[in-house]
Amino acid sequence: MKVIDTKLQDVKIIEMDVFGDHRGFFTESYSKEKFAEHGLNFDFVQDNHSLSSEAGVLRGLHFQKGEAAQTKLIRVVTGAVLDVIVDIRKGSPTYGQWEGYILSEHNHRQLLVPKGYAHGFVTLTPNVNFMYKCDNYYNAPADGGLAFDDPNLAIDWPIDIQKAITSEKDKNHPTLKEFESENPFIYGEI
Repeated sequence: MKVIDTKLQDVKIIEMDVFGDHRGFFTESYSKEKFAEHGLNFDFVQDNHSLSSEAGVLRGLHFQKGEAAQTKLIRVVTGAVLDVIVDIRKGSPTYGQWEGYILSEHNHRQLLVPKGYAHGFVTLTPNVNFMYKCDNYYNAPADGGLAFDDPNLAIDWPIDIQKAITSEKDKNHPTLKEFESENPFIYGEI
């Protein structure tokens, strides 16, 4: 297992060992023991799985507020995405910054996203099976989001966002600046 630091504070790329031959491959997608050996101690309690049948599906930027905040371990089982996260923890050295990571069935990379990050992705291929573990249960009243097209974030999505396939909910999230006054995430406190 390899753990790679990113430019964003506390975000990690995880590369598990992949063993392949003429039949295909085998990998442990998660091992609590191996994660703990790298100082990554999370009690994942829920697995989520989404299917996006077309390229150009944009989901996000989502998060859970307050006590429902979640650390996520994200991977793509089929297809490929650009996975985007934004640090929304007030006081963080990387507050308001975003990064995007290609996650695919071919690179087997996983992304560890700590509490206090907004998360979204856009599908680069059809038939994307997207899975992630959470260390807290989904709580509908704590659901939150940021505008994926926030001009101040200036996320470089690899598609024309005017043509993105997205939900009505995701079209109506506030910008980070609009969210700032109610932002419950404080760096070092979550």
